[in-house]
Amino acid sequence: MKKLVKIYAKPKLNSPVMLAIWPGIGNVATIAGNYLLKKLDFKRLGEIESSYFFDPIGIVVRDHVVEAPQFPNNRFYYWKNRDGFHDLILFIGDDQPASKGYELTNCVLDVGIRFLIKRVYTLAAALTRIHHTEQPKVWGVGTSPALTQYLKENGLTQKGNLQIAGLNGLMLGVAKERDIEGICLLGEVPMYATKVQNPMASLMIVKALSRILNFEIDIAELTQMAIETREGMKQAAAEAMGEYIDHFTEPIWESDETDEDYEE
Repeated sequence: MKKLVKIYAKPKLNSPVMLAIWPGIGNVATIAGNYLLKKLDFKRLGEIESSYFFDPIGIVVRDHVVEAPQFPNNRFYYWKNRDGFHDLILFIGDDQPASKGYELTNCVLDVGIRFLIKRVYTLAAALTRIHHTEQPKVWGVGTSPALTQYLKENGLTQKGNLQIAGLNGLMLGVAKERDIEGICLLGEVPMYATKVQNPMASLMIVKALSRILNFEIDIAELTQMAIETREGMKQAAAEAMGEYIDHFTEPIWESDETDEDYEE
């Protein structure tokens, strides 16, 4: 697997932790990961050769010329925390492979272990009955009872049995196999809005991460994105309700005059 990884820098990192990101429901993890990449001073660390994990299913033709097959990016970045707390290794995968997910998560973790990480974080969506106008909570799950207690002490919502689909969940299992601590932070997403980008959940996760890992980040832009998305969802819900009422109801004055009269 070493041949699949290219490392471009050899920074000396202080007590680093890894944040591993793949797309998922509501793009919760991807929005949060890309926001951190944008707002913190991350440097390029390396990448994974994607052609081993992904099979191209077609090609693109531009100006009548066929282009070479394109593959999702799988890139690593690092950030040094000037406040003296944990430095970060950020991995962002543009897509999840149809197969070889177990191999890919191990490959990502190999890089973290190479830089002596003690813990890996993943992010995901938690589908609940929350309404889109409510502020989402952040759940926390860990790979040991000690981490569960740690998350509880940091004010993260605890839940019982659940399943975390995809590589954002599988990474925790792989970490546990290899004796690396693992934590997943899950932002609440309405069950009826799984196909809508949800920066509200991403915002709450970024806030939780900054608190747990002791770093400062400007969240103004993500907050504005969350507000705009919430307003858009509110408008879409109102329009959908209006269409429902128009379709399934009929004003009294438009009812069929031949209907039988009711007597008291």
